[in-house]
Amino acid sequence: MVVGWREALELVEPGWSAPSAEDLTHNRGLTPGIWAVASRGRRTVLKMLAADREAPSSAWDAHWTKGADGRRRWNYWAREGLAYRHRLVDVYETAGIAGPKLLAAHYADDRIILLLEHVEGLPGEQWQVADYAPAARSLGLAQGELLSTETLPSYDWLSEGFLRQYSSEKPVDWSLLDNDDAWRQPVVERNFPRELREAAVWLHAARDRLYEIASALPRVLCHLDFWTKNLIRRPDGAIDLIDWAFVGDGAVGEDVGNLIPDASFDHFVDAEALPELEAVVRAAYLDGLAASGWDGDLRLAELGLYASAVKYDWLTPHMLALAGASRQVRYGGRELIDADYLFRQRGLGLLNNAQRARRALNLAKDLAIY
Repeated sequence: MVVGWREALELVEPGWSAPSAEDLTHNRGLTPGIWAVASRGRRTVLKMLAADREAPSSAWDAHWTKGADGRRRWNYWAREGLAYRHRLVDVYETAGIAGPKLLAAHYADDRIILLLEHVEGLPGEQWQVADYAPAARSLGLAQGELLSTETLPSYDWLSEGFLRQYSSEKPVDWSLLDNDDAWRQPVVERNFPRELREAAVWLHAARDRLYEIASALPRVLCHLDFWTKNLIRRPDGAIDLIDWAFVGDGAVGEDVGNLIPDASFDHFVDAEALPELEAVVRAAYLDGLAASGWDGDLRLAELGLYASAVKYDWLTPHMLALAGASRQVRYGGRELIDADYLFRQRGLGLLNNAQRARRALNLAKDLAIY
C-alpha cells in the first residue's frame, strides 16, 4: 500500500511531524514519492519505494514478482533501498563520489522508506561543460580500482543486462522510423537534421551488434543513471551521486556514455556543445582509469562509452510520436517547453548519439571484438 509523505515520515521518524513537504521532481514510473522535509531541525529528503505503485506505462512496470530473475531486472522496485542497507552507495567513496547519508529507514515486504540527508552544493543542472570533468575523472578512478580487483558484488538484486532491457523495452512504435508522414510533420521537418532519418534507421538495425559489443567489454559495478540531475558537487569538491535504483553490472565506459547524451536530451547542455562535452568527459574518465592503476586497454573504455549510445535507440520514434502533441513539456512534466527548441535540440542530440554508435563499430573492428 502506497502512503503519503506524512505517513512515510511517521514510519521512519516515529512521533515527529513536519508542517509541510515539498514534492521534488522525479520519475514517477519507478519512485512514487520524493519530498524535501524539515525533520528534527534538519533538511532531509524523504523517499518512498513501493512494489504496488501504478506505473505510467508497461516499460516502467517494476513489480518484483516477474519471473525468477525479477530482482535482476533493470526496474526492480526495491534495489535502491537495498543499496543503502548494504552501503553499496559508498562503493566509489575512496575516489570522491558517494551517495547521500542514510539517516533512517523503514523496510517492509511491499515498501521501503528512506530518510536521506539533503545534500548542499552545486547541482549538476548549474554546471558548465568544464564542471563535468572532475565527476568523470572520479568515476574513472573509482571504476578503475574496482576493475583491478576483477570482482563484482554478489548481491542477487543488482541489475543485469540493463542496457539491452532499458532500451529495448520502451513502448514505442518502431514503424515510425520508416513512416514518411511521421518525418513530414512540420515540427520535425523544421528542426530535425536531414541526416537523422538515415542515422536513426541505421542505429536501430545495428542495435543487436552494439549490445554484443557492450556485453563483451570488461564488467564493472555501474551506477547506470549517471547524469546531470543525479550529480551534486559539495563545497569540498566531493561529488554526491543520488538515485541508485539501477545499480549493477555494466561495461567499462557505460556510465559516462550515458552522461553525455543525457545532459543534452534534458537541456542542461546545449546540443551544439555535445562534441566539447564528449571530449571533456572522455579525457577525464580515461585519465581517472589510468590513475587508478588499472592495466587494461583504455580503448575498451572508450568503446564502452560509444557503444552505450544504443540506450537511446528508442528516443527517435518516441519524438516522432510526440510531434503532433498540442504542447510539449520539460523533464518532470511540470513545465512547458517551446516545441521548436525541444525538437531542434533533441534532433541534434540524436544525430550526435548515432555518430557515437558508428564510432563504436569502427573501434570494435580495430580491436577485433566480433
